[in-house]
Amino acid sequence: MTDWNYIRRRRLIYGLTVDRAAAPALPESLKLYNKLLSIGIKVAFLTGRPLAQKDITAKNLKLAGFYTWEKLILKEPSTYSGKTAVTYKSAERKKLEEEGYRIIGNIGDQWSDILGTTTGNRTFKLPDPMYYIS
Repeated sequence: MTDWNYIRRRRLIYGLTVDRAAAPALPESLKLYNKLLSIGIKVAFLTGRPLAQKDITAKNLKLAGFYTWEKLILKEPSTYSGKTAVTYKSAERKKLEEEGYRIIGNIGDQWSDILGTTTGNRTFKLPDPMYYIS
């Protein structure tokens, strides 16, 4: 049985966290990010957040310790309306490769982050108790 009140509360908390640019970094993700930068890897962030949240997302990343990146890709609703997260993220990763980037690793907290095409040499699924995107 699903607890819809619990789900609504979690979504509200997530929404408020996004709006306030207050989502914390996962400590191990931040350590990996810093290590990648130190060895010259260019980092791209690909999120399912809508393009309208680009500024607040960039602010949140910086406040959480992710100070620089090569690309910050957010979902353009008019382009991907009605498309699955896997379709959207696969298409955007393909664009990165077409621009000359080589995806060496792909980390995500949703299966839709790491499934599909052009996922990179290695994929890593992180746990996320907040929500699930099918």
